[in-house]
Amino acid sequence: MPHLRLVWILSGHGWADCVVGDHQSEAEVTASYITTAPEDLLAAVTGLVGGKAECRAQFEAEPTAFRWIFYRQGTDVWIRLLELPHGNAHDKTGTEIWSTQQHIDVVARAVIRCFDEVVREHGESAYRGKWGEHFPRAELETLRAAWRDHRDDWAAA
Repeated sequence: MPHLRLVWILSGHGWADCVVGDHQSEAEVTASYITTAPEDLLAAVTGLVGGKAECRAQFEAEPTAFRWIFYRQGTDVWIRLLELPHGNAHDKTGTEIWSTQQHIDVVARAVIRCFDEVVREHGESAYRGKWGEHFPRAELETLRAAWRDHRDDWAAA
C-alpha cells in the first residue's frame, strides 16, 4: 500500500521543519521564510498534477539548502530530496537524503493533507504570526482544484 507522509512544523518565527517519509524511511529538512518555500512546494506538486515531467522546489536553511526534485512518468512520481551546501549549488554537489517513488495521487493527497493540517492547527492568522508570511491559501487551493480535475483520470490509468 502506498504511503507518503509530509508534516510542516512551525518551529520558530520564520522557521519551519518539514518531515517527509514513506514506509521505508524519512527525512527532516528546515525552511526559512527568506524564500517562498511552502508556495514553491505547492506549485511544484501542482505542476506534476498538471502533467509536467519534472518540477523542483527549494527550501533555504541559511546557508544549507534542501532541493526537492520531482520526476513524473505516467502516474508515477519519483521524489529526490537533496541537501546542498548553499542554494546556488548544482544538484551534483548535493547529497541525496531521501527518495521515494509514489503514485501521483498519493503525492498530491499528502501535500494537500499537510497544509490542511497546518491551517487546522494554527489558523491562517497564527500561521502568519509564526511563519512571517501569509498562509499559502491560493497555492493550496490551486493544487486542490488540479487534483480534483485529474484524480478520475489516474484511477482509469
